[in-house]
Amino acid sequence: MPLLDPGRMPQVLYAGAAQPATSTADITEPATGAVLGRIATASAGDLSAAVARLIPGQRAWAARPAFDRAAVLHEAGRLIETNLPELAGWLVREGGATVGKAMFELTISAQALHAAAGLALEPTGETYPSPRGRLSISRRIPAGVVGVIAPFNSPLYLALRSIAPALAVGNSVVVKPDPRTAVSGGTIIAEALFQAGLPQDALAVLPGDGALGAAIVDHPDVPIIAFTGSTAAGRSIAVQAAKHLKRVHLELGGNSALVVLDDADLDAAAGAGAWGSFMHAGQICMSSSRHLVHESIADEYVARLAARASALRIGNAALDPSVAIGPIIDVRQRDSVHRIVTDTQAAGATVVTGGTYDGLFYSPTVLSGVRPGMSAYDLEIFGPVAPVTTFADVDEAVELTNGTEYGLSAGVLTGDVGRGLAFADRIVSGNVHVNDQTLVDDVLQPFGGVRASGNGSRVGSSRYNADAFTEQQWLTSQPEIARYPF
Repeated sequence: MPLLDPGRMPQVLYAGAAQPATSTADITEPATGAVLGRIATASAGDLSAAVARLIPGQRAWAARPAFDRAAVLHEAGRLIETNLPELAGWLVREGGATVGKAMFELTISAQALHAAAGLALEPTGETYPSPRGRLSISRRIPAGVVGVIAPFNSPLYLALRSIAPALAVGNSVVVKPDPRTAVSGGTIIAEALFQAGLPQDALAVLPGDGALGAAIVDHPDVPIIAFTGSTAAGRSIAVQAAKHLKRVHLELGGNSALVVLDDADLDAAAGAGAWGSFMHAGQICMSSSRHLVHESIADEYVARLAARASALRIGNAALDPSVAIGPIIDVRQRDSVHRIVTDTQAAGATVVTGGTYDGLFYSPTVLSGVRPGMSAYDLEIFGPVAPVTTFADVDEAVELTNGTEYGLSAGVLTGDVGRGLAFADRIVSGNVHVNDQTLVDDVLQPFGGVRASGNGSRVGSSRYNADAFTEQQWLTSQPEIARYPF
């Protein structure tokens, strides 16, 4: 059966059980402006009702055998895999993805579910020597209700990469998808997991705005928050969560450098640079936001990069699956991108190609002569823009790479892998890729940023997922009651 009935648009909250919608919002297609349907949005009252169900639901779910939890996650992954064309249509129409990007996101989302199924079967504790002869155990236990706040740009995967491992280790989850992508980041997840056998009171999907996200952070019965989004929002969440002594996992913005050393293959480098900057119209936190290129090859690199940018097809992938770049998510984001481009041009940079838009379709843009202090250098652009900055030597390249507040991803392209590894040793970044661009992801690897890009690796491998979504408990046992002198 299809995961989503093509003739049915969800009208209710997935809050553990069907509820009448207290408020609704349009689901809008960025490429056309068409209203695809309506989705229910949640209130603080809906959140309280959902968490009240999730607390006992978590205890029942955690009591299920580990193989049962693993089977549910495997089946949810299988359901995504067997409904790829239908689900890709939602990611394309609702989020502006290209077909290739949608298929990749669906595939890695299914992989995240399968990997989490393995986590359910991992050991949960260790025994330690005890000077008093007692049995002394350190064990992982579920935290309770985990709050997941996910963004619009990869709505399915960036929610599931936290939801799946949190469920695997026995938590229940309340997730707030971005209201602009509530089907891709909410309904699909609920349908897949509930159809796979997840109890209705183990997951609540509540679309809503920032006020709802703040309510989740404030809720006394949600002890862990996993947030993916902007640095500004992440800072606010960190301050808010600290008041409640909550653990927060923050994967935030980026301004990632792609460094092209003077011995790099220029044609391959230009291809990597185009992919890193223009994939999903640049609306990815790991996008190659700064191209740092040795001055001896910069002119040729810019020419090759601009030629690739100019050749990319822009359009609505729902009508033409061959397009390479879809729309910006909304007018506000488009205007932010254009303001950065025009401000940078006014500061002395050159627009080599692009710099224009038609509706929400922003042309792939290459800027040369970009220096620190210009908007396109200092800010996270989140659009299809490739600013190019030159450097004279490796020391300057290191200084430039580390010269912003961010630290999410970096790439270094070179003909000498040893030289690339030596460069990586000097970079402050959560992820560094030698001979690849900055958009690299893998469900089995630890992932996260440092500095203004987040508080370190919190998702990925079993070890990091277990650390993220469980509490460590010390448990002792002895055959008789201990006797004391009092």
